[in-house]
Formats: sequence, C-alpha cells, structure tokens
Amino acid sequence: MDNRFTAPGKIILFGEHAVVYGKPAIAIPVSGMRASAWSEPNEKGLTINALDLNEKFDLKNTSNQFSILAQTILSQNKQNEPNLTINLSSKLPQGSGMGSSAATATAVCKALSNHLGVDLDANQVSELVFNAEKIVHGTPSGIDNTVVAYEMPVYFIKGEKPVTFTPGRRFYLVIGDTGIEASTKETVSNVRKAWEKEPGLMEGYFSEIEIVTEKGKLAIEQGKTELIGEIMSKNHELLNSIGVGHKKLDELIDIANKAGAVGAKLTGGGGGGNMVALAKNIDDQQYIHDKITEAGYRAYQTSFGEQR
Repeated sequence: MDNRFTAPGKIILFGEHAVVYGKPAIAIPVSGMRASAWSEPNEKGLTINALDLNEKFDLKNTSNQFSILAQTILSQNKQNEPNLTINLSSKLPQGSGMGSSAATATAVCKALSNHLGVDLDANQVSELVFNAEKIVHGTPSGIDNTVVAYEMPVYFIKGEKPVTFTPGRRFYLVIGDTGIEASTKETVSNVRKAWEKEPGLMEGYFSEIEIVTEKGKLAIEQGKTELIGEIMSKNHELLNSIGVGHKKLDELIDIANKAGAVGAKLTGGGGGGNMVALAKNIDDQQYIHDKITEAGYRAYQTSFGEQR
C-alpha cells in the first residue's frame, strides 16, 4: 500500500445563514475526522474506488467530481492516464455540513498528484477541488475547499476570496449529532421567507450575527477560550431567533453545557443536524463527549489550532 493522503472535514463556527445575506462567516477544519486516499497499480487506466459509497469512477464519468479532478490534473500537467486505482475512504458523515465532498476530493487530489510526481501547494489543491465541486454542485461558496486544503480557519464573505487566519492556541471541540437529517436548502428557504416578511427584523438579527462573527475571529486569534464560548452561545440564541433551531439541538447543547462546555451552538443549516461545543481542555472534551454519547447521541471529538 502506498502512503495515505488525508484531508480534514470542516464545520462553520460562526455566521451561518447570515452569510447568505453578505455577512461574514468563519469555518474551521475538523482535523479529528478525515478522508484518506491511497493508490495501488492496476492494469487498466485510472479508477477511483470510493469504498464508502461502494462505487468506482473512471475518467469517462463527466458528472463526478473525482473524475473531473483527475482529468484536470492530467491535462494541466500534460500526463497520460496512469494504470492506477485510488482507494478512498472517509470518516466524515455525508450531507452533514462537515465538508465530506471537499475532503474526499482533496485526498484524491493529493494521492494522484503524488503518484504523478506533481507538487501542488495548498492554493492549487483548493482551486482544483473548487472547480471540480463547481461542476457537480453548481455554485459552491469556496469555503469548504479553502478550509480543507489549507487546514486552517477561514474568514469568509460571499463573493470575496476566503481568507485563512491563525488561531492563538489549540481549541478542543465536541460535535454532537441530533440524528435528524435536516435539509439546509429547506432552512435557508425558511429564513428567506421570514426575511421577505419582516426584512427589518431579520436584517437586525443578521447584523448582530455579523458582530458576533467579527468578535469570534478576534477571540480565536487571541486564543481566548472562555470568550469564544460566550460568543458561540450568543450566536446560537440568534440562530434560534431566526427560526433554524430545534429542540434536539437545544437538548444536546444543554447536555454539553452541564458537562462543562464553555459554550455551544448549532453548526451549519440547523433544523436538526449537528451542534458544536467548546471545551476548556482535552479532559473536559472527553467528559462532554461521554455525556453526549451516554444520552444516546453520536459525538465526535476534534481540535484546531497549534499547540503553543
């Protein structure tokens, strides 16, 4: 087996929904949960073997991001199709707002370029993944591929180039899954209806979310755990105010807070899906994780930022 190439997932830490209305959002890498790809020789051209999907893709498949990605890398580097199987596996749940699609594409991109002897920097990987996702997903925001390729927090405003920034310390998170599959499309559409009905009120909430996001970025850069926790809880209240909350999310947040989280909020579309809690340290992180799983929910531990 060749070397494994991996890429992290991502979650939105601040600013979801308001980001649709031109406000900033912050996404962070979920380094604890990764997609990995590894290559082995075969007899018949390039195959991408998506083990979790139980599907194989070749270069003839023009509706698949992996095939498009591979074609682009080969043509940009004027290389012929290799006799190669790239195996792909991911710990990230699909359709959970955790960047599964960008993570798997990034892992494939790294494995193929390594086999071809092509050296790609984070920016090139990000662009390749973005273009492949564009063909499959229509108009991706660019946030997923940037966070995943750079494995750094990203500050993002719609229509502008995402900007990476450096956390002041390592932060420990627990992600709790309500087990309710929520459609982001649906929650986004409900928010739009509310905004059309009461634009003044909703714009007020979006502006408050913007303030929260800006403060959050500063607190991350300064390494202020307690402050980030407070800001997360405030962001969650605002998300409840715009109508994207869910009682299961509040239940998970309550469990996390009682177990010593410094703050918690829903992450992504809302209406179900995931919440994220911030722990003071690695021991608290484990305790919060255990309390959520004891309550019968699925939980994941992850961290971001460097040890100082």
